[in-house]
Amino acid sequence: MTTKRPSPEPGEPFSLLDPRVMDPEGEIVSHESLDEADLDQVVRVMEALRRWRATERRMSEASRRYMKLGETDMRALRYIIAAQRNAQLATPSDLARHLGVSTASVTKLLDRLAAQDHIRRLPHPADRRSTAIEVTEETHRTARESIGRSHAGRFHAAADLTAEEREVVIRFLDALSATEPPPQP
Repeated sequence: MTTKRPSPEPGEPFSLLDPRVMDPEGEIVSHESLDEADLDQVVRVMEALRRWRATERRMSEASRRYMKLGETDMRALRYIIAAQRNAQLATPSDLARHLGVSTASVTKLLDRLAAQDHIRRLPHPADRRSTAIEVTEETHRTARESIGRSHAGRFHAAADLTAEEREVVIRFLDALSATEPPPQP
């Protein structure tokens, strides 16, 4: 007799994240030490993560479309806004380090953002060879309205947890992060 497995969406017959479906012999995912209820719950956790990733992708894509920017452009703006909020100068070399790209790539990115009136380049107050970058008021307002409101919802979801629940979530997400394989040479 087979047990009905948790399904990710109403009407779907099985979850593609369930090792009983995808790896019934446990060759990759060892699951024989878990009973059916625990397995069901683990699959529900995995499905919840899948739903969150899908939601996050949709929200990120909607913000990028709204602001007519790519992912790296959005990351750059977030960094520049954070620097401004903390009374720090953002420079092209800081941005290159943050984004993990070359300074030549940052120059192209900044040219694009300046052409769309998202940023201004200013003389660096202490280094004549460098430039300071700031986000325009309009872009700052737009980012605050679109991305800021989404972030506020996520913040409140975390704040609604007890301190103990937050620690469990942190431990779980850190453990997930540690599953990343090392970079290949």
